[in-house]
Amino acid sequence: MARSTEETPTHPAVGDPPWDWVTDLSLLMLAVIWGVNFVVMKSVMLEVPPMALNALRFPLASVALGFFLMGQRGPRVPRREDVLPLIGLGVLGNVLYQLAFVFALDWTLAGNASVLLATTPMWVLILSWVMGHEAANATVALGVAGTFGGMVMVVLGQGKSISLGAGAIRGDLLMVAAALLWAFYTVGARHYIMRYGSVQVTTWTVWIGTPILILLGVPSVATLDLGAISLPAWLGIAYAGLFSLGLAYLLWYRGVQRLGSSRTAIYSNLVPVAALTTAWIWLDEQPGAVQLSGAAVVLMGLWVARRGAGRQLPDPSSRRWRTSGNS
Repeated sequence: MARSTEETPTHPAVGDPPWDWVTDLSLLMLAVIWGVNFVVMKSVMLEVPPMALNALRFPLASVALGFFLMGQRGPRVPRREDVLPLIGLGVLGNVLYQLAFVFALDWTLAGNASVLLATTPMWVLILSWVMGHEAANATVALGVAGTFGGMVMVVLGQGKSISLGAGAIRGDLLMVAAALLWAFYTVGARHYIMRYGSVQVTTWTVWIGTPILILLGVPSVATLDLGAISLPAWLGIAYAGLFSLGLAYLLWYRGVQRLGSSRTAIYSNLVPVAALTTAWIWLDEQPGAVQLSGAAVVLMGLWVARRGAGRQLPDPSSRRWRTSGNS
């Protein structure tokens, strides 16, 4: 039996996307993972500096994603003409974004960072429209704006200060840059996700960023006494690598593949809600009325955007390799 290789388009059909409960549940899981990860990473950074943390957690994500990739049908490496663009995406989303996020969080207040990073869905929506990936739709835009407004209520309801002082400006600007970097990474990767699949693109881009982050983190790791790091901190590093990077990135790009960039991005505004719920359950931190109202607004905005009648536009150049047998 001869084996032949052919290309099969994997872009969604033009029209309203069907309701996909599995994808929605997986993105809800993603929000929980990232919500819990905020608390985990804050705890770990009491013992491990941010650059060292990246250098330790990214190899774990790379290995885990490698196992996922080996279990998938399809190519193990991209086509030659796609190598340079994928390298660019890997540097954009797994080096520049990570560095911007870490230093911005260090330079500004947590409240500022939460609000500014939550602008990501709006940037993704705008970029998706500008690049012609998704049809412009007022309902989806209204839902995105609603989730952002609800997220602001959640953050402000925590009583964390928001500062507009000069001391926080550089951190604020860098956090806006981080939101833009993640938006470009999300929208820019769509073409390759539709061609190769979410597992392949996620794995390749993380593999590209990992050695760079390791090299950048070596000086920080060299100053650590690894034997003095507590077991909870090591478990936190494992969680931050295997779950918040490896699994979460897969869920994110599976959402991009199934729902489109803008609908996937709005789930990131559930992260503060997930963090609030986590603190309520684990730390017995009672949420206030403003926080609960904000969580309700986020969920309503998410429902509106998810039910929006917008559609993904096909990318005819995006095709996935498929191996089939014939006699």
